[in-house]
Amino acid sequence: MKGYIKLENGEVFEGNLTGSNQEVYGEVVFFTGMTGYQEVMTDPSFHGQIVVFTYPLIGNYGWNETDIESATTQPAGLVISEAAGEAFHYEATQTFKEAAADAGIPVLTGVDTRALVKCIRESGDMGAVISASPEKAAFAIYEPLGEKMIIPEVSVKKPETIGDGDHHIVVIDFGYKRSMVKSLVREGCKVTVVPFDTPAADIEKLTPDGLLFSNGPGNPQQLQELLPRYRKLAQMYPTLGICMGHQVLALAFGGKTEKLRFGHRGANQPVQNTQSGKVFMTSQNHSYVVKENSLPKGELAVQYKNINDGSVEGLSHLKYDIITVQFHPEAHPGPADSREIFHQFLEYLKRKGREKTYA
Repeated sequence: MKGYIKLENGEVFEGNLTGSNQEVYGEVVFFTGMTGYQEVMTDPSFHGQIVVFTYPLIGNYGWNETDIESATTQPAGLVISEAAGEAFHYEATQTFKEAAADAGIPVLTGVDTRALVKCIRESGDMGAVISASPEKAAFAIYEPLGEKMIIPEVSVKKPETIGDGDHHIVVIDFGYKRSMVKSLVREGCKVTVVPFDTPAADIEKLTPDGLLFSNGPGNPQQLQELLPRYRKLAQMYPTLGICMGHQVLALAFGGKTEKLRFGHRGANQPVQNTQSGKVFMTSQNHSYVVKENSLPKGELAVQYKNINDGSVEGLSHLKYDIITVQFHPEAHPGPADSREIFHQFLEYLKRKGREKTYA
């Protein structure tokens, strides 16, 4: 059946609606990766968004049981140019269309995604409605973007423990990706994932060797009340912050964040280490960034920068064992260039372990 995506600026794009004909509303964003649609569809950082895939053909390798980042699908809707009707990978258990239909996600195909993405780049991320009747789409009935607190919808409800290793890492969950935890387990860590609002005393009882502040959706400034708690915890344990976790830690130590015009989403973002000069490609998914000129002197130093726009991509603390990155070192989907971030974090853990031994 015919379907439409109507943008908040009044632009309308026509296509064919499959998967679900229920009207959905969300922030419309675009993803530039040539592959990785399954990870996108299960990444909690995309929760409630309408994702436009810039690559023209989506779904040719189907859907498998391995590349799943969470227990459920996350976007409100998907917009693509062409959807493959078959799956051509030996691990595929479903086609892309079947997976979307089972999840109840509306998929708008046959859309001029080049024109749509150009519109988003010019006007910025905005609200949009996928509907079978654009004339009836009324933005006033939906809660304005940025006002709704999304993290409670994707964070775990009770602690979960994965793996059994020499280092115990507690993940403060804003909407974590499974590949993030798998990377830590692969490096010899036991991981306990806890809700984002877990009291500091409860985390201390878990006797962690280190903390990981995870990725997640929404505006980090909505966590203002919890920032003193996060700062206290990060000062107590070696800490790694990824994506939302990076932004939250920057806020906790006195920095500020702002919203990008249309965000960074894809598996091809070039980042440079400001200390070594090394450049590598990264996987990213975020709307907000840390403002470099807001960072308090004597606290945080910029360790990574985006080559395309100069935005802050990572921080290190000048006193405590804290490192943060805006990109995804677990690299699902995307290149594995930045896996060294986990190795640096592990060095912090080993150093802390030696301090315990000789104390």
